[in-house]
Amino acid sequence: MSKVSIPSLPPFSSLRISVCSLALSIKRLPFLRISLRTSSCITELWHPTLLVIPAWGPRESLSLPWNPFGMGRAVLRNCRRFLPSLGQPSGSRWLMLESSIFLATPSHTMIRCWTPQPCLVLFPLGMDGMVERLALIYTSPWPRGNASLPAMEMTKWFDTNYHYIVPELGPDVNFSYASHKAVDEYKEAKALGIDTIPVLVGPFSYLLLSKPAKGIEKSFSLLSLIGKILPIYREVVTELKAAGASWIQFDEPTLVKDLDAHQLQAFTYAYTELESSLSGLNVLIETYFADVPADTYKTLVSLKGVTGYGFDLVRGTKTLDLIKGVFPPGKILFAGVVDGRNIWANNLASSLSTLQALEGIVGKDKLVVSTSSSLLHTAVDLVNETKLDNEIKSWLAFAAQKIVEVNALAKALSGHKDEAFFSANAAAQSSRKSSPRVTNDAVQKAATALKGSAHRRATNVSARLDAQQKKLNLPILPTTTIGSFPQTADLRRVRREFKANKISEEEYVKAIKEEINKVVQLQEELDIDVLVHGEPEVRGMTWLKYFGEQLSGFAFTVNGWVQSYGSRCVKPPIIYGDVSRPKPMTVFWSSIAQSLTKRPMKGMLTGPVTILNWSFVRDDQPRFETCYQIALAIKDEVEDLEKAGISVIQIDEAALREGLPLRKSEEAFYLNWAVHSFRITNSGVQDTTQIHTHMCYSNFNDIIHSIIDMDADVITIENSRSDEKLLSVFREGVKYGAGIGPGVYDIHSPRIPPTEEIADRINKMLAVLESNILWVNPDCGLKTRKYTEVKPALTNVVAAAKLIRSQLGSAK
Repeated sequence: MSKVSIPSLPPFSSLRISVCSLALSIKRLPFLRISLRTSSCITELWHPTLLVIPAWGPRESLSLPWNPFGMGRAVLRNCRRFLPSLGQPSGSRWLMLESSIFLATPSHTMIRCWTPQPCLVLFPLGMDGMVERLALIYTSPWPRGNASLPAMEMTKWFDTNYHYIVPELGPDVNFSYASHKAVDEYKEAKALGIDTIPVLVGPFSYLLLSKPAKGIEKSFSLLSLIGKILPIYREVVTELKAAGASWIQFDEPTLVKDLDAHQLQAFTYAYTELESSLSGLNVLIETYFADVPADTYKTLVSLKGVTGYGFDLVRGTKTLDLIKGVFPPGKILFAGVVDGRNIWANNLASSLSTLQALEGIVGKDKLVVSTSSSLLHTAVDLVNETKLDNEIKSWLAFAAQKIVEVNALAKALSGHKDEAFFSANAAAQSSRKSSPRVTNDAVQKAATALKGSAHRRATNVSARLDAQQKKLNLPILPTTTIGSFPQTADLRRVRREFKANKISEEEYVKAIKEEINKVVQLQEELDIDVLVHGEPEVRGMTWLKYFGEQLSGFAFTVNGWVQSYGSRCVKPPIIYGDVSRPKPMTVFWSSIAQSLTKRPMKGMLTGPVTILNWSFVRDDQPRFETCYQIALAIKDEVEDLEKAGISVIQIDEAALREGLPLRKSEEAFYLNWAVHSFRITNSGVQDTTQIHTHMCYSNFNDIIHSIIDMDADVITIENSRSDEKLLSVFREGVKYGAGIGPGVYDIHSPRIPPTEEIADRINKMLAVLESNILWVNPDCGLKTRKYTEVKPALTNVVAAAKLIRSQLGSAK
């Protein structure tokens, strides 16, 4: 196969971070560079812009010192030595973008993880100052909790796999200007000769993405705080103006959601009030992830004092019609035509056609080429991928390549089209469409045959639970864990040595068996009722990779890291073709684990919707078709586990809620095929086989009826970190007849909850749920914790369950 030329930017591809130094090679691209210096107008606006670039380096470099620090295995001063003495990574990114003639180079790009105190500041992504800022996350008691204080709620950022800490607000809150990083980073860039656009989350979205604090009525209007928060924004804006900023960008992503008249009025009020402070600045309001509703669009483009508007034209294709209908004269359109959420190469010819049509509407001097959203959600640079084959590689574009694409489109729009680049892009598009490795006729036929059946188990859940209880003989309030156990240094060493061919497969299997045996023995000593094998064969956050490597139609990266939360990064699989399961994936390890105990051992699988939502998914067919293919593959595995004697099988759907569309009108269609996909996986098992599923770190109350429709025998679901928000849906009268285990303690915090606290949580659950369906379990898996935390925590979980059992027995 011929070698493929991958477009890249030198600062990305040559970035090397060692323990004590940062080596850079910055070469300017041979394009005309125009710096934005004036506040009254912009010329030659074919020059491109983008939102945020990935933070953690091309090889997850910046997370390396933070994982041990966050786990208490390193001190702050040891983390600092990973940083360059001159603190240049933010500067290197700015120089890279500036060298690419980016008109709107962003500064103060940020991790969407709010400080726990009610202030405006987000944790910026730049590595300069990273020690102090991440130290605040790790050492502050609010985000992670401590021995006496529970952690704050963590939830998904819109429909992505990124998480943020939810600000907790109330009527008596007092906002403060807690950090000057937006100004400091603007000044730092300016000192390098780069005039950036400082980026802030807008006041409207900040408030709507918060929640009422504990003890505050849930009906409390967060937008009633708009008058309190605006003075802080004025302070930030005033400082930026004094520092010489000529542009400022406000991210208002909540504008893509369904908003009522009151909310739109609050949005208008906020920017009307800021208008005098913003005078003399060019103001960009940026939206992303979906279409902007018609009423919201009308409100947005009618604002005074706003220079430009940014729209996601990849996921928000209907917004194009709104722009064609009316776009305010004299305003600038930031057209997000390069996908910031996926890794497929842009169809440059199609995007150029869209841009040319927009140019005819808004004017040649009022159009800016942009990414559709932050590049935080994609991998850094394809050049770092040395093991992807050339054909698949030619179909992809990571963040560095997307920057090149934006530039290429901007140049073409200005009459300087790179014909060779466009031709290579067209060839890659054609190759992908015609490649035989993309399509599998047998898989296509099997997926088509699914239509017309609801794939429900023949017996209702109540009858199934009776049959399962006769077989499993579990106590009331059975205890279990979610799947994973701590990943020890010895375990990581074994996997590392096996990967490096330093130990044989026989030695590796022996070591993993020994680890499984330890986990099984520990659970038996703790007297847990339904056991797990601990997932020692799976590295850290790569459970999805473990499955995908055994399925056809998947490809994997070496350095395609994407931030999930804090310093935790994942490497999403790439689904490039039709999906099937050539052979069993987990039966071997589950069978070994079950042979070590007489107690029920859960088989552990990831569900089709979660595999889909946590992957980079092919965009050449509807997502639901790919999901059905994955469901059929998981169905084969479920039935093989059952044949191997596994009576309890957990099919995790942690990301079911994550994929929910941001608009109400699109939710029913998604939930229908997502829930159907889950049911496909287990529709063929016996009544005596108990099917579990698990969900975490999203708001599930609004989809509870779809969760019930999944028809799982038992669902374990995150509950404690979100302050038992899940229980409110049952207090409101929703009836749930299947087994359910709302989490009794937060595994993302090192805090060990006492037995009395867990017992109190169980009693709160019993107030709204029947004792014969209630399970007792943690919020999520235990891989991120240490055994010194896990053992006492699980001891208390079992003790609390036994305490409540005895109380229930005495009451009877």
